Amino acid sequence: CLFVVGAAAAVFGSLIGLGGGVIIVPALLYLSPYLFDVPLTTAEVVGTSLVVLIFTALSSTLTFARQKRIDYKSAFLFFVTSGPGAVAGSLLTGYFDSGWFQLCFGLFMLLMSALIWSRDRMRPLRTSAWKYTRVYTDVTGTRHTYGYNPLPALLLGFAVGFVSGLFGIGGGSLFVPVLLLLFRYPPHVATATSMFVILLSSILGSFTKVFLGEVHFISILALAPGAVLGGWIGAKIAGRLSSKRLVSVIFIAFLLLSFRLIWDGIRETF
Repeated sequence: CLFVVGAAAAVFGSLIGLGGGVIIVPALLYLSPYLFDVPLTTAEVVGTSLVVLIFTALSSTLTFARQKRIDYKSAFLFFVTSGPGAVAGSLLTGYFDSGWFQLCFGLFMLLMSALIWSRDRMRPLRTSAWKYTRVYTDVTGTRHTYGYNPLPALLLGFAVGFVSGLFGIGGGSLFVPVLLLLFRYPPHVATATSMFVILLSSILGSFTKVFLGEVHFISILALAPGAVLGGWIGAKIAGRLSSKRLVSVIFIAFLLLSFRLIWDGIRETF
């Protein structure tokens, strides 16, 4: 069961650069009472998801690297702050009880649903507003111009890392829309660069969770093989598939799941 969850999360996560944690975290929250004698705590769910994200992101990153779609220069700039952000978020997870975690996670997913829905409807920032401009030529020969400013890039990196460590989701659900809208990254470059930053951030966040003893290794053994396979499949499909229909499906799934998490969080908290 968890093998399938890991594979599905990695496929969808790799396709649009989310990392897959948005599927793994809710799945562990709802399935652990049925799979284990003692249900996982929210901190263990987040820690386990972060470790599995390493396998997902590594598998996808290796494939994207061979396709030459990762912008390493901007990725390392994002990581300057996403690394410390991941550690900070990981340290805070243990302070959430189950109800508040589900409520906050549901609200976050609702926000991400709005970002995913609006990203094709909002106009990207003008090129002249960027300090550093990059050019990417895709397989069809089309040239894409995009860029970034250092301060917004550093702030975005911290936000992605913090969200990654706090919720165990990788942060790509925040990262990809901002890369598309604010910095006008080509979709495939945004996805690939997002997965690379997620890889680096999840490694730091995972070390923090392992140190705190907030990782469930049995779940990792079941999830990781599926995550490796799914990450490879998702990255392969991403190079050939138009993401519009997939994004629509994920938007609906996120919306429904966010309502369920918010409702469960309200019931348990209040």
